[in-house]
Amino acid sequence: MSLDKAALESLRLDRDPNPKRYQESGAGRLRWRIAAVVAVVVVAVVAWKFLNSPVPVRTAVVEAPAGSSDGAVLNASGYVVARRLATVSSKVTGRIDEVLFEEGASVQQGQVLARLDPSTTRAQYDVESRALEAARSSLAEIEVRLDDARRTLARNTTLFESKLVSQSVLDASRAEVAALEARLAAARAEVRVSQSRVALAQQGMDDLAIRAPFSGVVISKDAQPGETVSPISAGGGFTRTGIATIVDMESREIEVDVNEAYINRVYDGQTVAAVLDAYPDWNIPGHVISIVPTADRQKATVRVRIAFDQLDPRILPDMGIKVRFLEDAGNATAGHPMIPANAVVRDGAATAAWVVRDGKVEKRVVELGEDDAQRFPVLRGLEGGESVVIDPPRRLRDGAAVELEGA
Repeated sequence: MSLDKAALESLRLDRDPNPKRYQESGAGRLRWRIAAVVAVVVVAVVAWKFLNSPVPVRTAVVEAPAGSSDGAVLNASGYVVARRLATVSSKVTGRIDEVLFEEGASVQQGQVLARLDPSTTRAQYDVESRALEAARSSLAEIEVRLDDARRTLARNTTLFESKLVSQSVLDASRAEVAALEARLAAARAEVRVSQSRVALAQQGMDDLAIRAPFSGVVISKDAQPGETVSPISAGGGFTRTGIATIVDMESREIEVDVNEAYINRVYDGQTVAAVLDAYPDWNIPGHVISIVPTADRQKATVRVRIAFDQLDPRILPDMGIKVRFLEDAGNATAGHPMIPANAVVRDGAATAAWVVRDGKVEKRVVELGEDDAQRFPVLRGLEGGESVVIDPPRRLRDGAAVELEGA
């Protein structure tokens, strides 16, 4: 059977008359493919590095809750003080004759604590008493003479009416009566002056007894018999200005200095729990009496006075004490962690914060209270001491690595 040559020719493949040009075209396409693959790999690496490289952020620590588990919104330390405390001295200068107390003794108001030497004052009292006696004797003499002069005047008046005596005799009797009446008035005044001097001398005698100005406890004995005491400093330091220091134990209270940055957590009548350094396991209830309306510019503190709900003999003046200002049950934001306002992320009605932990961030939904223009109380979602991102970048994602700016 003969082959159809025309049909065979139709099956022949046309070959490039220039094989070198074909080889060059194939190599070019290969290079473009390799370049495209390399570009894709580079873009992928750059994108991976961008997405997985630490994001520089700034953080802030969530402020620990002002309240603790027992409801405290603020802690402070101070001292037990007595509002009524006096250094007792004498009203006059004198030498101490006897001291009638010891340290720690309880005394009542008006009780004699000491007596001064009365020798000079008693002598002065005796002089004034004798002067009063003399004035009274002189007064009695004048009264007797005046009675006699009045009787004489009455007789002379009768005789004059009977023309038995002259006018001059009657006038003399009248003058005598007037003179004695004047002397009587002067004598009576002198008696009153003497009485006042005796009373003054008696007061001087009473002032020799040094008495307690109020009921309390003697905490210091500052003088001994034989020493000189004076209400003013004198004698170059050898004269005592006081014999004792008395404390009214019913006036004990607490004074603490509160940093002015936290004074807004304290208010009148606020309940407190106090613990003496000497009795660390004893909780003493109390309440705020007042906030002294001035600040100490050197220490940036405000003084707060606190009263004990019930006094106890173990509470002594000048003892160190720690105070916890307790949370008001009606204050919904007290005792919660505080977060800066610029750390809050809002997504519609929801609020969240980026929490940094182990170099990575976690977006956590939080429930906030009312802000104070700079901070929010966190009612739920955060704890004190955690780090949160402030002014978070838009590219933050859950689990993203972060680094602190400037670190």
